[in-house]
Amino acid sequence: MTQQASNGIPSVGGHARATALSPEERSQIGRLAAEARWGTRVLDATHVGSIIISGLTIECGVLEDGTRVINQGTILAVLGREPKRGRQAVTEYRPPFISAGNLMPFVTRELIELWDPIEYRQPGHTLRSIGYKAEILPMICEVYLEARASGALLTSQLGAAAAAEVLVRGLARVGITALVDEATGYQEVRARQELQMILEAYVAAEFRPWVKCFPDEFFEQIYRLQGWDYRPGTSKRSPYIGKLINHYIYEQLPVGVLDELRRVNPLSESGQRRRKHHQHLTATTGNQHLDRQIATVTTLMRIASSEAEFESLFERAFPGLQPRLPLVVDVDQPAVLAV
Repeated sequence: MTQQASNGIPSVGGHARATALSPEERSQIGRLAAEARWGTRVLDATHVGSIIISGLTIECGVLEDGTRVINQGTILAVLGREPKRGRQAVTEYRPPFISAGNLMPFVTRELIELWDPIEYRQPGHTLRSIGYKAEILPMICEVYLEARASGALLTSQLGAAAAAEVLVRGLARVGITALVDEATGYQEVRARQELQMILEAYVAAEFRPWVKCFPDEFFEQIYRLQGWDYRPGTSKRSPYIGKLINHYIYEQLPVGVLDELRRVNPLSESGQRRRKHHQHLTATTGNQHLDRQIATVTTLMRIASSEAEFESLFERAFPGLQPRLPLVVDVDQPAVLAV
């Protein structure tokens, strides 16, 4: 069997070591891992994103201790398995995507050592997710490919092997691309290109006619939490309202969008802006995100009994992470960022 070396390129020898393990040894390793896996505290993901390889989406994240994880539901989905089985891993010695008995002869000791599930929390979610160290994905793919080459797969597993082949090819391309970017410093250029793509998706080239975006309740709730008198029907607002809107609404759009809005809608000599920022957002991506943000913040304010409670709810709902575009990899095309 082939296995992934540290540089992401398959190396020979894994299958020979796997066959040297007796079924009892493999089972014992799995049991020991299962007994220890739930003893640690649940970590939060500080960064989340997704990689799309020829239409197969891999949700991934980086935990607060630096561990790179891939969501279990993602692994099941890309292999054509039912993602809802994701929560069953807590009662199994083997992950659900590698639990079939005919696959075990092709499982290496290195894979077994990595197949402990990791419970973590995604930003803005209270429920726990299950993931695995990212290094496990190419090893899982190799299991399916080795089993297919040996004629050991069931007909129902052939689709998973085909997906594994696509993933292995795509992961190999991502690996070498990342190494080249790191070595040449191109990752800085790539970051600027990513920002430009986000701005094009959010900020329109021409401003749109004004329409009411902020409901009256949004302002009513702000005034209530601030302890101010609210006068229905008036459009006159405290100047401080603008700062709150920037913080709770526009700063929660992707990084760089508010700066771009300020650039295309600058202050006049009188210190006022000629238009509202939302007039410069795209009708699709920009305004849709704005509407969701306004609705969410309004709901949080409505259920909060005080400004302090609202701030606590807001910090939990929006922990400072900014949306990222998925990394798209086509095995027959160069890696690009999707809009």
